[in-house]
Amino acid sequence: MGSMPEPVNVTRVLVVGGAYGGLSVALNLQDLCRGLPPRCGEKPTDDEQVVVAQFALDITIVDERDGYYHTIGSPLALASEAFAEKCWVKYDEIPALQSPDIRVLQGSVKSVDPERKVASYVGHGSTETTELQYDYFVAASGLRRVWPVVPQSLRRKQYLFEAGDHIRAVTAAKHGVVIVGGGAVGIEMAAELKLVHPHLTVTLVHSRDKLLSSESLPDEVKDRSLDLLRDAGVDVLMSHRLERTEKTTDDAGGTCLRVHFTNGHAMLADNVVMAVSRSVPSTTYLPHSALDEEGYVKIQANLTFPPTTPNPPTTSPSATSSAGRAKRCGAAMHMGYFAAHNIHQHMQLQQQQQRLGKDDSPPRAQEQKTETETEPKRPQYLELKEIPPMIGLAVGKQAVLTGPRGA
Repeated sequence: MGSMPEPVNVTRVLVVGGAYGGLSVALNLQDLCRGLPPRCGEKPTDDEQVVVAQFALDITIVDERDGYYHTIGSPLALASEAFAEKCWVKYDEIPALQSPDIRVLQGSVKSVDPERKVASYVGHGSTETTELQYDYFVAASGLRRVWPVVPQSLRRKQYLFEAGDHIRAVTAAKHGVVIVGGGAVGIEMAAELKLVHPHLTVTLVHSRDKLLSSESLPDEVKDRSLDLLRDAGVDVLMSHRLERTEKTTDDAGGTCLRVHFTNGHAMLADNVVMAVSRSVPSTTYLPHSALDEEGYVKIQANLTFPPTTPNPPTTSPSATSSAGRAKRCGAAMHMGYFAAHNIHQHMQLQQQQQRLGKDDSPPRAQEQKTETETEPKRPQYLELKEIPPMIGLAVGKQAVLTGPRGA
């Protein structure tokens, strides 16, 4: 009679958020647990022999949408219907996610109980709450942004209607379109509209005397952004704060909007697009002990929750955009890789402890150890450093790039 196979321990990982950070955590962790170099980490040289500990995984990704949306591409997606088609890809059409150890649920996590390692989940279109158990929890839901900074639809089909309606409305504007807000979103939105629809009169208005006024960037970058916008054919009004809009009629008797500014200036337009909003963290499902007064996650340098949260080493690492507040997809993917690496390191620690007959409790007294027992190898956690100011802007057919050397 053959011997019975040893049971396989499956590590359950719950990731909230299926965008840059969340997918980076899931796919890099999958790489590591398969014994492969992580796709966002350093690749070994040909003469390096790297042995990576392998584990069985069960990764669950929860996202409100039915697909991955390329948020950084929003300005172009809201100017071009052809690009809008490419900007949202359903999760069941992403090859990397078609794996038996990854599943994606469309819905929302309403609360997390770190003590029990259980999350309350409600599926899209349902009112029924179910519990999702986990061994590691990753908060990668990022920030909530309003329309038209990002679409509000939760399904790709509705998103295409939403984007299409917006594009048709702004491109039919004979009196032009006014974009309010001279931040990164407003700059790119104005430039992409003018690039894709050169017949349009596009005016960007900003309340300050410098574009990108809320960013810690050199004046040279802000001035260059203004020059490139004007080179792209966008009319720019600096130091113009929107006061109100009202419906009116033009000289031909057509309906349009009169846009009023606090400095007394007024102009006609057919559409006013608000590209300013205060993005807020989508972290209401987390316990208060894990959040600061603004709702951002109080993560540690190794991307774990604070010690005041139950099970901090095993409940996270947390890859959220709140860590640097940089709102950059590269930073989110970078944090996702760090989180995946640190989870894998902790998994190895737990494996060693189990082999030594230990658990998460303090080590046993020295006299209880056998001669063959040794202390487990300390995990080599990666620690996140402060992310310096940097930006990459597409301005028409040109771009503005700045950052530290080597970034």
